[in-house]
Amino acid sequence: MLNRGLDKQELLRVVDAVANEKSIDKELILSSMESAIQKAAYSKFGTENEIEAQIDRKSGSIKIQKVLKIVDNVEDPAREVLLKDIESEKKKNIDLKVGDKIYEELPQIDFGRIAAQSAKQVISQRVREAEKNRQYEDFKDKKGQILSGVIKRQEYSNVIVDLGRAEGIIRKEELIQREILKNGDRVKAYCFDVKQDVKAHQIYLSRAHPQFLAKLFFQEVPEIYDGIIEVKSVSRDPGSRAKILVYSKDSSLDPVGACVGMRGSRVQTVVNELQGEKIDIIKWTEDLPTLVAESLSPAEIQKVLIDEQNKRIEVILGEENLSKAIGRRGQNVRLASKLIGYEIDILTDKEDSERRQIEFKEKTENFVKNLEVDETLGQLLVSENFQSVEEIAQSKPEDIHKIEGIDEATASELISRATESLEKEKIEISKKLIDLGVEDSLINLKGMTQGMLVVLGEKNIKKLKDFADLSSDELIGGFDEIKGKRIRINGYLEDFALSKEEADNLIMAARNIVFKS
Repeated sequence: MLNRGLDKQELLRVVDAVANEKSIDKELILSSMESAIQKAAYSKFGTENEIEAQIDRKSGSIKIQKVLKIVDNVEDPAREVLLKDIESEKKKNIDLKVGDKIYEELPQIDFGRIAAQSAKQVISQRVREAEKNRQYEDFKDKKGQILSGVIKRQEYSNVIVDLGRAEGIIRKEELIQREILKNGDRVKAYCFDVKQDVKAHQIYLSRAHPQFLAKLFFQEVPEIYDGIIEVKSVSRDPGSRAKILVYSKDSSLDPVGACVGMRGSRVQTVVNELQGEKIDIIKWTEDLPTLVAESLSPAEIQKVLIDEQNKRIEVILGEENLSKAIGRRGQNVRLASKLIGYEIDILTDKEDSERRQIEFKEKTENFVKNLEVDETLGQLLVSENFQSVEEIAQSKPEDIHKIEGIDEATASELISRATESLEKEKIEISKKLIDLGVEDSLINLKGMTQGMLVVLGEKNIKKLKDFADLSSDELIGGFDEIKGKRIRINGYLEDFALSKEEADNLIMAARNIVFKS
């Protein structure tokens, strides 16, 4: 018997109770018990035998049987038997043949302390596995939803939430800063992942996730729930400030007003849940300059310059609006950048003017030096939007001749001088690459220009393998946050106006060659 004090019907009642308490299949518990009894039987009767244990689903009686396979030639006497040696089975009028199995009932076993403990471990393990599987099945479809539960305990600054039939975890980094949560508090959180993991928690929750704010509005604003208003994007500094971009499919409905609610009732409910987080609600528009200006409110913008290829925007504004646009510790511009998906550089009108003057002077000097013209002609070419010697060389005489003050002969001479200058520069760069020690494998990489190669060589990146180890941010530059401040990180090749995609393609091409060799 499984236990001297446990009768057959009581066994089934225990199984029912465990199944109901853990919300798992009764059949799984019974099969776990059968595995435990089988394990104990092997200990008593020997592992050389093949043994099966069965619990009757109606009566609760336990049957332990030795299994023998009928063979022509016995190689394993403990598990095999000849057809002629099974007279007892033949008397039962059972039609048996080679390959069939027969079953010999074994005596019931009294579980000793060790065997009982072993059986308990097997059953407990199976029940735990079943419970985890049940939790996963119950919650896998709740990913992307707000879940509510009671704080059960706190472990290493992480919060464990009782969700009723499972536990979820809010890791330290997914909590709202300076928020005080206590055991027994009821809490809402966004379910951002559900994993089937034996060791760790399966249900991962967050109160800092941008979508937590979006889903709170989904609950509070019927128009969002009904699909009339769409949340386009969200960016957050959890507990401090957030921006949400909304769009109405009904032109007669103001999406911002709907989200704010009567006397601010709807947005205030969300603010209270987020511990006073200030929320900017912005109306979405296809006009990107307008969207940028609204996202940087309350600053007033003078000019917006958009580089769609590199997903970058330059914003020009007055000195008096600079601090408003940037915000405390760069918060306003950082949230606006995340909201619209573009890197935003902010310049005052004075800085923009100074930069343009410097660029004008540098381009003029470039033309004066390489085309051997006077400063007046160099300034004229820059004023007419010619950016480089390469652009002059690729132009047609009529493109330059149409500039007032430049005749046809002068135009042709400028193109000729530009071509000669580029050829001379090419020879000089080739010599410089040799002096720098840049290897041919890097020089021959498709898409790499001589100017890029010189810069890389001067930065001691001379081998294809060295280049393959770089990241795109190291090539084109980017932004990083250091001690709460948004810092511009310079890239090796940022002067060459490479897009992120072009930088990634160059690096991947180099890696493919390196790894194949």
